[in-house]
Amino acid sequence: MSISRLILAVLYTVASFGVPLFLPAWTLDWPRAWIFLGITLLASVLTMWTLSEGHEELLRERFKGPIQKGQPMSDRMVLLAFVAAFYGLLIFIPLDVFRFHLLRKPGRVVSTLGLVLFVAGWWITALALRENAFAAPVVKDQKERHQVVVDTGVYSVVRHPMYAGFIPLTVGMTLWLESYAAALLASVPILLIAVRIRIEERFLRQKLVGYDAHTRRVRYRLLPYIF
Repeated sequence: MSISRLILAVLYTVASFGVPLFLPAWTLDWPRAWIFLGITLLASVLTMWTLSEGHEELLRERFKGPIQKGQPMSDRMVLLAFVAAFYGLLIFIPLDVFRFHLLRKPGRVVSTLGLVLFVAGWWITALALRENAFAAPVVKDQKERHQVVVDTGVYSVVRHPMYAGFIPLTVGMTLWLESYAAALLASVPILLIAVRIRIEERFLRQKLVGYDAHTRRVRYRLLPYIF
């Protein structure tokens, strides 16, 4: 994987957060958003650096689009809805912070906890990527890559650690950027994740040898002892 492509991936990740945050804000005077983007930049660099050697096939998969050959129609629909909901959430945050003011702002303790949650969620997601070479962005049959069940590391705790990491990442982001209303709205992409899990697991039970047994060994999908 070329250095230039990794750099572009990092810049794309930062821009995918920065553009929908700053454009609706219509101001660059937003220190919390700059801190958020700085942490996102650092986290993206560290993640790409740890995956740059030995995970080239995974990165190539992650760089592919949200619509792919062999992807079930149900996953296409839910994934597109999820992308729309997540970016809608990003756009809503500055609108609420600078215009709507629907609810009072989180205090310093809660907003700082939000930043901790964001970093923790990113870390969980990065651990999942390091552990699972088959973590494609879409649900599909990966026989050509000789896909096997991954049940080590964070996958021994829950069956979908990337999705588990998404929850604190998203809620934490909204709290750090000081919008309780956006934290409530984050329930929409989180619910879509829960729907997608059911689609993905039904597909994997049919296509991936050993996945049904894996669901009996690792009982929980997202949260230990809860779901």
